[in-house]
Order: sequence, then structure tokens, then C-alpha cells
Amino acid sequence: MKLATLKDGSRDGQLVVVSRDLASAHYATGIASRLQQVLDDWGFMSPQLQDLYGLLNAGRARHAFPFDPTQCMAPLPRAYQWADGSAYLNHVELVRKARQAEVPASFYVDPLMYQGGSDDFIGPCDPVVVASEDFGIDFEAEIAVVTGDVRMGASAEQALDGIRLVMLANDVSLRNLIPAELAKGFGFFQSKPATAFSPVAVTPDELGEAWRGGRVHLILQSSWNGRKVGMCDAGDEMTFHFGQLVAHMAKTRNVRAGSIVGSGTVSNQGVEKNGRMEWPNGYSCIAEKRCIETIQDGQPSTAFMAFGDTIRIEMKGRDGQSVFGAIEQEIVAAAGAR
Repeated sequence: MKLATLKDGSRDGQLVVVSRDLASAHYATGIASRLQQVLDDWGFMSPQLQDLYGLLNAGRARHAFPFDPTQCMAPLPRAYQWADGSAYLNHVELVRKARQAEVPASFYVDPLMYQGGSDDFIGPCDPVVVASEDFGIDFEAEIAVVTGDVRMGASAEQALDGIRLVMLANDVSLRNLIPAELAKGFGFFQSKPATAFSPVAVTPDELGEAWRGGRVHLILQSSWNGRKVGMCDAGDEMTFHFGQLVAHMAKTRNVRAGSIVGSGTVSNQGVEKNGRMEWPNGYSCIAEKRCIETIQDGQPSTAFMAFGDTIRIEMKGRDGQSVFGAIEQEIVAAAGAR
């Protein structure tokens, strides 16, 4: 099942069911008007939405209309919680190696995670508004899941059962603000502006064999200014699967329905060729590219994003069709920006 939220002038938008091919949609009004309502009563409402999804795919939904991703908000426009992990340890290793630091042994058994702002997500085609290019604007292509209720102390397997939906994310980072914030010892805040999510969120069963072991075994594509820069495999190199990430959240507290958990930047290891490391799958954030350049050449040569730049993030299934729809955004100057 595929679900989206359309803009209607309100904070939380209008829930729609979207066809498998992303061509058509149908309002879910007779069942629920907001996605959070469904997450709060999943056992009762999701079968009804699934029935509507079946009718839509069969071409028998009476009031279907063309689906337009540009009219989408984030599937869950605001959430009770947004926590982002760093489940691809290759990304951490590159960052550490670039600054000639060791990766602590604990990182391989205990996930990294921060709690971000969840009150103001942006839609998949909304602009990324930034006050200054000097902030070091970067995209981060990620996968995210939305949970139901998960009790405190849940195991990774139990937490995996609590995952309701999967989607893509652009977890925008302002890289030049990060060092000073981390130096305070309290983590990210101003360096992490509003996150964008894919047009649709899908139930894990919709992914078929690509969803196994709590991971999405598909290629995450990133295109910066129309040039494909990342074709990263999201599956095998994900050190911590989503069940482990959700269980990490639930170690000391209950995780409530409508919580969103991110994978962190999808990252693949390099390969050695003629005595030099290369990264054939590219990158899912500019910071990683700059780390690669530092390792190879002693200093970074790729600049961060500028006003007018665009980013497209998408994942296609085995059939070549877009699974979640694409995140397509432009970097835009805030009023009075320089």
C-alpha cells in the first residue's frame, strides 16, 4: 500500500491512497483524513485503506484522480518524533579517516543517533530555504521508517514488527555550522534544518523481496544539478537494520505511533584499483565526497551547494519503476540572504 498527504492549506494536509505505479490517487476521507489517525488505529484502518488500494490498482476506484507529487506534503507533515541514526558505518569511517581519527569500537555495536526537529517537515518538491551559502549546504539521501507503538525495552525483532511505513528522506545539513555545535557537547540543532521526505510512504510488504532483514535492498539514486552522483546500494552495507535502530530508541522509553527513524546517509565502501581507492557507487552527501577527496588528495575540492542548485533523490524497484516517487528540490535563498 502507498500513502501520501496532499496540501489543502492546513498543517496536516489530506491523506490519499496512491496507486502502485504512482499515476493515480484517491482521497481516504471515508476512512481517515490524516495519516496520524491511521497510525494510531492501524489494525482497524489499514485493512480498509488496503481495500481501497486494491480498487485503485484495478482501475475500479470511482473517484480516482491523477497523482501530482508537486502537491504533496511530507507523508507525515509533522511527527511526534524524528530520530536519525548513522547506520552505514562506512560513512562514519570515511569521516573519521579524513580527519585521521579512529572509529571507537562502540560504534560497531551501539548505533549513533540524534533527535531532530519534527514540527516542520517539508514536502518532496518544496524548496530548501537557507539564510546563507556560507552555512555549507548539503543534501543527505536516506531511507526512513514510520513506527507504530513500540514498548520500552523491545528487542530488535519486536521493534521490526512495529514498523508501519518506509519512505525516503533528504536530511539537509548545514555543514559549516556543525563543528561549533558539536563542540558544545549537546549535538546538532541549528545545523539540521527541516527534513524533506518522498511523495509516498509504502508498507514494507509493498517492497516484496527487497525488504528483508530490516533493510531495503535497492539502489538509492542521487542527482545533483541533473548529474547522477550516487547509485548506492541501501541493503547489504547497512550495519544496523531498522529493527535495531528502533530498539535503540526504545531502550529507555516507549516509542509511540508516528515516530520517524532515519537510516543516516546511505554509503558504500570503496574498492582498490591500481593502488588507489575508488568509490564506484558514488555518494549520498557532499560531505562524504569531500572526505574521499581529502583521503585521496589531501584536501577537498568539491564545494557545498549554492543557491539555485537542485537535488533529486529516488529509488526504483526491480521493475525499473519509482517506488516512493522522487524528492526534487531547489536550494533557495531566504529573504535577505546573502
